[in-house]
Amino acid sequence: MTSSPAAPGSRLASRLGFSDRVFIGRAARRVANQIEVGLDLVENGLAEDLRVADSVADAASRYLYEAGGKRIRPVLTLLTAQLGDGNIPAVIDIAKALEMTHLGSLYHDDVMDGADRRRGVPAAHAVWGNSVAILTGDILFSRASQLMSRYGDRAIKLQADTFERLVMGQLHETVGAQPGDDPIEFYIQVLADKTGSLIAAATQGGAIFSNAPGEFEEPLRLYGEKVGVAFQLLDDVIDLSAKPEETGKVPGTDLRAGVPTMPYLLLKAETDAASAALAAQIDEGVALIADGADPAILDQPLAELRDHAVTQKTLELARTWTRDAIDALAPLPKGTVREALTRFAESLADRSS
Repeated sequence: MTSSPAAPGSRLASRLGFSDRVFIGRAARRVANQIEVGLDLVENGLAEDLRVADSVADAASRYLYEAGGKRIRPVLTLLTAQLGDGNIPAVIDIAKALEMTHLGSLYHDDVMDGADRRRGVPAAHAVWGNSVAILTGDILFSRASQLMSRYGDRAIKLQADTFERLVMGQLHETVGAQPGDDPIEFYIQVLADKTGSLIAAATQGGAIFSNAPGEFEEPLRLYGEKVGVAFQLLDDVIDLSAKPEETGKVPGTDLRAGVPTMPYLLLKAETDAASAALAAQIDEGVALIADGADPAILDQPLAELRDHAVTQKTLELARTWTRDAIDALAPLPKGTVREALTRFAESLADRSS
């Protein structure tokens, strides 16, 4: 028995994490179909544009692309482009370039974080070594810049500014807050740079290069940045409750690696004795792991952190950023695009439940 084709909008809704009821009605289905057609163009284009003549570079460049992914950034670019001329060649190229930039950042992040796996496969550095993984990320950044350069100074500046923020976010995460910095404000800025900047480029880029009304650009940029921060704050909550059989991640992966997360930073800001003692346990465990101890020594302290009030505070903070993202959409016309962006932001909180 053959399966029936997916209903219009169901593939798109699945990628964005919400019900396809947003795409009920002839006009909404037409928007969904346009985006899905655009996604096919992006996928086929990436398969071609990531090819490299050198055999090693070719295999490495296509490795994480072929491992899959929801292509959230291209989806958002195509979605906001429906406020303008839709799937014109410039929009498809911008969507591809931003996905290449995202993929390139994953190669670098996995080396710096020492991650063993990505998208269900061994991390690129585990296959080819750190040097090849880093250079492969550079190839992807180069290919993205080549695509962007076709569309003049505006596109080049969007790519350059986004790339700089990605690098600065990673740099600041690596060196940490400096004396005089507020640790929580510092961390929010890291999230805005590392994740929010690229999502903002996707939502704003779809409007810019589809020739949508100029007054939509700034609201879409703000929306993308705020959604990116909310996404990462929710990831901090999920990191503490990860189920290895589902995610492939050990709970508290980031903290075990010495990377602070919002629950930990909020814990450090608490003044009661119990919170201070728990923070000290975590700090001691992180130091011992760095010296070669079994990461399991943090199992109990991280379980306590998961159940601490600061983790709920992190969830509430993420929801605040989500509401702010939705509020930023107010200047957009009511319709399928605004509704889909709203539902995407709202659906983020469901990831933590």
